[in-house]
Amino acid sequence: MKVNLEKIKPDKKEVLRNLYSLYLHDLSAYTEGLQINDSGSYEFDSFSLIWEKEGITPSFIKVDEKLAGFVLILEAPFTTKVDKVINDFFILNPFRGKGVAKAAVAEIFSQNKGSYYISELVQNKTAVHFWKKIYQQHGIGFEEHTEVQDGEEVVYQTFVVS
Repeated sequence: MKVNLEKIKPDKKEVLRNLYSLYLHDLSAYTEGLQINDSGSYEFDSFSLIWEKEGITPSFIKVDEKLAGFVLILEAPFTTKVDKVINDFFILNPFRGKGVAKAAVAEIFSQNKGSYYISELVQNKTAVHFWKKIYQQHGIGFEEHTEVQDGEEVVYQTFVVS
């Protein structure tokens, strides 16, 4: 199984928009803040910024050239206290539980050294557990805090990948 990241070009933004709807649907299980729109999908309200602003890198996660998910990484000017923010990370259901997410994170870390910030909804215990397991497997020390962001209780970790 070969897992790799592929930067998303503007001509593939509709594919990313479709993946975002699936991702937000999954997140809706943990928050009342996400609602389906009149056309039957979930929308990322800042989606257009992905290609309009510097400091946003969307990448497809691929397994043997098949689309398996996506990651959205933010850098300056969107972040000032750390180098990178993994803003969104999503693996499609058929690829879950097979080591794809773990391999994708290893690829992210190998391509992006520096300080990081990652947050998860407190209620999304699967995501919180996943990231703590990743830190342990990579021997990464991290600081963790809980706060309210946009009306949602989140837990977040900061750490350094060298």
